[in-house]
Amino acid sequence: MRITTVINLFLIIVLLSCSDAQDQRAEDRPKEKTVFQTSNPWKPVIDVRADVAIVYSVKDHHENGGMTFEERVQSWRDRGYTTHFMSGIAWGEYQDYFTGKWDGKWHLDEGQVTQQGDTIWHGHMVPYIVPSTNFIQYMKEAVIKRVIDAGIDAIYLEEPEFWSRSGYSEAFKREWKEYYGFDWRPQHESAENTYLSNKLKYHLYYRALNECFTYAKAYGKSKGMDVRCYVPTHSLVNYSQWMIVSPEASLASLPCVDGYIAQVWTGTSREPNYFKGERKERVFETAFLEYGSMESMTAPTGRKLFFLTDPIEDWPRDWADYKKNYQATFTAQLLYPMIANYEVMPWPNRIYQGLYRTSADSDEKERIPRFYSTQMQVMINALNHMPLSENKVSGSQGIGILMANSLMFQRFPTHAGYEDPQLSNFYGQALPLLKRGVPVKTVHIENVSFPETLKDIRVLIMSYSNMKPMEETAHGYLAEWVKSGGTLVYSARDEDVFQRVQDWWNTGENDFKAPSDHLFEKLGLDVPLEAGEYQYGEGLVRVLRNDPKEFVLEAGSDDDFVSAIDALYRKTTGEGLAFKNNFTLTRGPYEIISVVDENADATPYTLEGMLIDLFDPEIPVLTTKVINPGEQALLFNIDRVDNRDIPQVIATAARVYDEEIAEHSYAFLVKSPLNTTNVMRILLPKKVADIKVIDHFGEAMKVESSWDEVSKTCFLRFENNPEGVHVSVKW
Repeated sequence: MRITTVINLFLIIVLLSCSDAQDQRAEDRPKEKTVFQTSNPWKPVIDVRADVAIVYSVKDHHENGGMTFEERVQSWRDRGYTTHFMSGIAWGEYQDYFTGKWDGKWHLDEGQVTQQGDTIWHGHMVPYIVPSTNFIQYMKEAVIKRVIDAGIDAIYLEEPEFWSRSGYSEAFKREWKEYYGFDWRPQHESAENTYLSNKLKYHLYYRALNECFTYAKAYGKSKGMDVRCYVPTHSLVNYSQWMIVSPEASLASLPCVDGYIAQVWTGTSREPNYFKGERKERVFETAFLEYGSMESMTAPTGRKLFFLTDPIEDWPRDWADYKKNYQATFTAQLLYPMIANYEVMPWPNRIYQGLYRTSADSDEKERIPRFYSTQMQVMINALNHMPLSENKVSGSQGIGILMANSLMFQRFPTHAGYEDPQLSNFYGQALPLLKRGVPVKTVHIENVSFPETLKDIRVLIMSYSNMKPMEETAHGYLAEWVKSGGTLVYSARDEDVFQRVQDWWNTGENDFKAPSDHLFEKLGLDVPLEAGEYQYGEGLVRVLRNDPKEFVLEAGSDDDFVSAIDALYRKTTGEGLAFKNNFTLTRGPYEIISVVDENADATPYTLEGMLIDLFDPEIPVLTTKVINPGEQALLFNIDRVDNRDIPQVIATAARVYDEEIAEHSYAFLVKSPLNTTNVMRILLPKKVADIKVIDHFGEAMKVESSWDEVSKTCFLRFENNPEGVHVSVKW
C-alpha cells in the first residue's frame, strides 16, 4: 500500500521528537573525505579505494547480472567501503513511474516540454521531469524508503535541473495555476512571463528537494538513523551559462540539506566565454570561478561541500585532451584551501573501461593508457591526504563579485534585443581581474545576512544587468556593509527589459524603475544616479554606467574598469592590486601552481626545492620546476615534511593500508584497481638494502626500483591489485 499523508505527518513528528541518543553520532562514522559514484557492483577494475562508494540508482540492473540494488550495495560493503546512495531528482531510471507501473497511471506528460511541443529527454523513456507532488510521493516511497531500509544513511539527489527553454507542458501549466493563482502565460511572449516561468521552475525543485529530504530524515529517525542529505549540482556559473534553472544557493538554508557536491569538470569548464573580444575555452579560469561560486555559496552556512573532478568527460574526445583539462580543473579545485572533501571521480566504469580516441586526428580508440591511469591515481591518492589550510592563494585578497540565483532567469528566450552572450555580464566582472592574477571571490546575495559572507571583502563588484535581487532585504545588509567601510562598485546601464518585470521593487509600496534605485536609496543617494563616486558612512560607492559585458566583448575594453578597481582597492587598503600571471598556494607539503595565459607577462613560473611532480606518471624528483603560461602543476615538496626520519609513502598510485614501522624496516599493504600500474616514492632514513613485493597469493612480484640519494626516496613500480600487494623495505 502507498504511504498515506497521515503516515508522513507521523514521521515528521518522529523527526522532531525522537531522542538524540538514537542518532549515529558523526564522530563515530568512518572517514568520509573522498567518494566516488557508480551504478556498478564491485569489480576489480574499478576499485578506486576512496572512502565511500556512492551507489547510483535503485533500479535492478540486468546488465549487472540481474543484481538488485541491495546486492550492489553489499558488494561494495564486502570490500570495506562505506556506502551512500545517489539518484537524479530531475531525471532518472523511473520508468515504473512514467509507464504507470507504480500507481497505474501514465505520467509521461510530466516531462519538460519546449515551445515546439518536444519533450526534453535525458534517455530512453527518461524525460527531464516537472516535479509534481505525485512524483515527489513516488520518490519518497519507491526510492528513498528502499534506500534507508537498505541501511544507507547518506542520500544524494543530484542535478535539480529545469531547462530554460522548457515550460510548455500541461504539467507545468497546472503547477503555474496552483502557484500563481492565474492561468499559465507563455514565456516567449514577454520578459515578465519568462521571469515568472523561471521563478516557478526554481520553486518546483526547491519544493521537491525540501519534501524528499524532510521525509528522508524523518523516516530515518523512525528507524534510529541519522540520515544525511546532499545535493550534487553544477555551479551557478554553469547553470546560468547553459540556460538551466535550479534552486542552488537557497537550498543551503534548508535544515534538511547537509551539503553539496560541486559538479565541476572539463565538460562544464570548457564552455567558451569572451575575453579581449575572443570567444574560446578557458578551462582553468572557468573552473576556478565555478568552484568558487560553490565554495562561497556554502561557506557561511557551514554545510559540507565535496569538490568533484572527472578524468574524462561526457563527450568523447582523445586522451591527451582529457589529461590537459583534468589537470586544469584539478588544480583549480585545490586553490580553495578550506575545502578538503572530494568526489575523486564519477563513473569509474567508463573511465577505466571506456574506449576513447588515441589522438585528436584519429578514429582509433583505446582504453585508458597506463601512463594516464597511473597519473590519475597518484592525483586522487593525494586527495586522500590533502589538508585544510589557513594559507591564502597568492594575490590581492578581498575582491568580491556579487551573484544571485536569478542569474539563471534572464538567459532564454531573448526579449527586446537583450543579449548576454556566453554570460558575458558575469565574466566581464571576473576575467579582467582573474586574468591579471587577482583571485576574485564570488559572493552570493542570498547569503549577505550571514556576517561571514562579507567580512573579508574589501571591494564588492556587482551588476543588475544580468540578474535581479529576489528579496529587498539584501540591500539593507549591503548598505550596512558599505556604511561600515566597504567599497561597492555598481556597473550597469539598467536598461534591459527585465528591469521592468513586476517584482518587489515596483509593486506594493515600492515604485522604483530599477532594483538598483532601491539599493541607492538605502545608501542615502538620490536617484537616478549618474556615474561617479559617492560616500556613505565610512565606505564608498562607485557607479559605472556600463554593462559588464562591454569589458570583454572587445579587445582593450577592460582597461578603465581594471584601473577603477585598482584605484578603489588602493583607497580601501592602502595598496594597489598586485598584477601577475600566476596563482600559487601551499597546502601542507603540496605546492599548487597555475600560470595564466592572455596576460601581458608571459614569463614562466619557476619553483625550486626538493619536489615530486605529481602530474608526471614517473613521479620524478626535481630541484627546479618550470610552469609555462596556460599550464598547471601539483608538486609534493619534500622540504615541507615535518619529520623526514620517519619512513612514509609520499606519492603513490595506490592507497596504503596497515603500515608497520620498525627500527630498520617499513612494511605496508597497497590496493588499487586491476590492470593499472602503481608507482610510488617512499621516504626513508637511509638507502634501501632489501625490497620485497608480494601479491595476495604470497608470490613475489616483478618490481622496478631505484634509489635517489639526494631526496632519500625509494622509487617502486609494479602492477596494482585490489586484493592487495604487500611491500616491505629494509635499510
